[in-house]
Amino acid sequence: QVQLVESGGGLVQAGGSLTLSCVVSGRTFSTYAMAWFRQAPGKEREFVAAIRWSGGRTYYTDSLKGRFTISRDNAKNTVYLQMNSLNAEDTAAYYCAAEETGRAFPQSYAYNYWGQGTQVTVSS
Repeated sequence: QVQLVESGGGLVQAGGSLTLSCVVSGRTFSTYAMAWFRQAPGKEREFVAAIRWSGGRTYYTDSLKGRFTISRDNAKNTVYLQMNSLNAEDTAAYYCAAEETGRAFPQSYAYNYWGQGTQVTVSS
């Protein structure tokens, strides 16, 4: 059984930084593509970033390029999301997701496993 557990969320002032982590249980983590999505109150879940199984290719939603960085450590079964220059619009629940074929997609329906989410709140 594959489980994803996010951590690192919290309250941060505008302009600050946070790093989210997602630990994945399961022997085949290194073959999964991993992604981060977020969902703000009253809004649909949106794609943030994804990384292929090898870590060699990363993808971002255009509006977040340059501020957010996704990375992974296959030895630790962990994927990270470094978030810089945070603003109030980044306030949301952040979810990590795993996709079994190893290819990173921006569509949430492509992902097989999801974490419970971690809340990020940016105060202005």
